[in-house]
Amino acid sequence: MSAPILWIGVPFIAGALILFLLREKYSAWAGGTLSAILALIALIFPIDTALLIGSISLKISPAIQFFGRSFEFGIADGPLLAIIYGVAALWFFGTEASGTANRFVSLGLMIISLLTASIAVEPFLFAALLLEIAAMLVVPLLVPMYQKPGRGVVRFLIYQTLAMPFILFSGWMLAGVEASPGDLGTTTQAGTMLGLGFAFLLAVFPLYNWIPMLMEESSPYATGFLLWALPTFTVIFALGFLDRYAWLRTTPQLASAIQFAGVFMVASGGIFASLQRHIGRMLGYATIAETGLLILVMGLRSSEIVNLTFLILIPRGLALAVWALALSIIKRKAYTLRFSEVQGLARSYPITVAALILAHLSMTGFPLLAGFPARLAIWQELAGQSLSTTVWVFIGMLGLLVAATRTLAVFVMEEEEKKWAVNESWVQMAMLGLGVIGLFILGMFPQILQIFLADLPALFNRIGQ
Repeated sequence: MSAPILWIGVPFIAGALILFLLREKYSAWAGGTLSAILALIALIFPIDTALLIGSISLKISPAIQFFGRSFEFGIADGPLLAIIYGVAALWFFGTEASGTANRFVSLGLMIISLLTASIAVEPFLFAALLLEIAAMLVVPLLVPMYQKPGRGVVRFLIYQTLAMPFILFSGWMLAGVEASPGDLGTTTQAGTMLGLGFAFLLAVFPLYNWIPMLMEESSPYATGFLLWALPTFTVIFALGFLDRYAWLRTTPQLASAIQFAGVFMVASGGIFASLQRHIGRMLGYATIAETGLLILVMGLRSSEIVNLTFLILIPRGLALAVWALALSIIKRKAYTLRFSEVQGLARSYPITVAALILAHLSMTGFPLLAGFPARLAIWQELAGQSLSTTVWVFIGMLGLLVAATRTLAVFVMEEEEKKWAVNESWVQMAMLGLGVIGLFILGMFPQILQIFLADLPALFNRIGQ
């Protein structure tokens, strides 16, 4: 078996089959089980290494040629694939609890397979094309059939499409920079084009206005999946650029620009979240602040960039899944998700509200929750580099904490005395409960992640040198 066929071809074909052949009530279990199996295979069976099981020898070959392009995975890609499909399994299992349509699982599997292909393709610049195709598949995921796309969807697609030519053109220019690194003009132009491309992909300020719009227009669960998947693979793609081109890693001006963009996103995301009166838009601004943290980490002068990045990415996927699932359950009761509509809802949906608040607090870096170890490690790195950056990151996290406090106050506020009751289904309670337990386990025992983090730096072994 070839690794690209197993982790790219199989989920894509499975997604198509689920879309046309499987009923909605079975799709969540089919997609979640397949993703979990792929994650376990990636964790247990090393790529390009022969294993003897009894009299049978098994080997997952690393590469395959497709239309003249090579798709290749190495031994170090195993933990990365386990993370990707493990978190994807959580999202797919949660679709039944969220009440999401059948095509979420099918389109989600196809999107994940295309995004996985983007980190395996050679020449690696073709990843930009695969990211664009995945972005196009997101549109039917966000927009119900026979409904006109909203402004948020249109802006998302425009920005993702504008990113592709910038990245492709900068890749062509980077070849010239490698040949003559002393050409300051070409270096500046290539860096600018590359920065613009990733600014569109990662929704760097002021290009993130589509995120809160999308949280109002579309399903919270589908939008949350988008806000987990695309930034995750875009960050991995960006780390590949830093690993390949030494001048990108060693240019002080570029590192400062990356840090400034990250800090601005963290601070603005936190401040705007604290001012919202719509709990869906709060999630949007929280993800903006979280993406800002990822960008900030890539600009640090540290040998721990890769470890810090994945220390953020893993809990981020879990917290977003829990938060988006809770919002989906609440939206079935209060359609607009505004404060006036969700006031006092903690008495009717206590488990959902508790899970939402805990996921929100995790993204603020609250102690004992999954986001805390990553925030603590970032504070330690920033403390020795820049006091002003540390202050602005603190302001952003404080804004998210204020937003969580306001949300909790609205949920428990009730003018008329009302009895407490549990209205969640057993599936919803089980999924939310497992998610909350995961948030506490990752917060109190972060060493569990070491099984994934130990080998990931080998993927980008030149970063931090």
